[in-house]
Amino acid sequence: MKLHELKPAEGSKKRKVRVGRGIGSGMGKTAGRGTKGQKARRNIHPRFEGGQTPIHRRLPVKKGFRNPNHIEYSVLNIGTLQEAFESGDTVSPETIRERGLVGNVKDGLKILGHGDLKKKLKVSAHAFSKTAQEKIEKAGGEVTRL
Repeated sequence: MKLHELKPAEGSKKRKVRVGRGIGSGMGKTAGRGTKGQKARRNIHPRFEGGQTPIHRRLPVKKGFRNPNHIEYSVLNIGTLQEAFESGDTVSPETIRERGLVGNVKDGLKILGHGDLKKKLKVSAHAFSKTAQEKIEKAGGEVTRL
C-alpha cells in the first residue's frame, strides 16, 4: 500500500443532503419538515419551554438579589460605649456581647459615630465609620481593626 492508494473505508463518506432545492431532489418545498406546526417553522425562541410558564416569569420580580458574599455587621454607636464603659477600658466584641449591648455579632462588629465620646477607650472591632474612628482618637483612645 502506498500513500496515493489510501482511500476512506467503504460507506464512511456520505454526501450532505441539500434540502429545499427543488421538487426533483425529493427534499424540496417543505424541506423534510412536513407541513405547518411549530417544528415546520424556523426560529423558536431559545427560552421557550413548550408552553410551560417560562423561568423568567416563574421567578419573583421585586425581591431583588442577595449577594452570598455580603458582610452584615452588627452595629453599635459611640454614645452607647460612653454610657457602658469606664475610662481606660478595653472594648472588644466579646466584652460588648457580655454586657448585652449587641444581641448577636453576625459577620462582625461595626462602630458608628453617633453620639459623643469623652472617655479614653481601647476599641477593637471589625469595622469603624470615619466619624467613629475620629471621635475615639480625639478622646485619646486607640482603634484596632480585627
